[in-house]
Amino acid sequence: MKRGDLLIIVIIAAVALFFLVPRWLPGDESENNHNKLLTADITLNGKLYKTVELTKEEQIIEIKSERGTNVVKVHDYGVEMYDTDCPDKVCLTFGFIKKSKQSIICLPHRVMVEINGVQDVGDELDAVIN
Repeated sequence: MKRGDLLIIVIIAAVALFFLVPRWLPGDESENNHNKLLTADITLNGKLYKTVELTKEEQIIEIKSERGTNVVKVHDYGVEMYDTDCPDKVCLTFGFIKKSKQSIICLPHRVMVEINGVQDVGDELDAVIN
């Protein structure tokens, strides 16, 4: 083994460590998501119906209006539209959401579920055009 071979091995090991070490440092985004307080705002006909905290425990919220019924299920730090009696059932295809600014919308019943979280840098509006 020559000096050049040893130098190449050291460089490859240093580059590999450069990519692996950040995984072990604190501040991993996936672990910090559970430390942030996330809430979901449920609106009905454009007005706030209820605000729920997203927790690990299961919560079932039934939303009844003159247009129909929606069932929202909160679990595992996220939310999903569990059941609805609207004709197209498009809101059920949104699936399970758990990140800030994601939403589920049921147009026939005028129900919207939107996740709100801690405001991150860059989340503020750039401009408003009237």
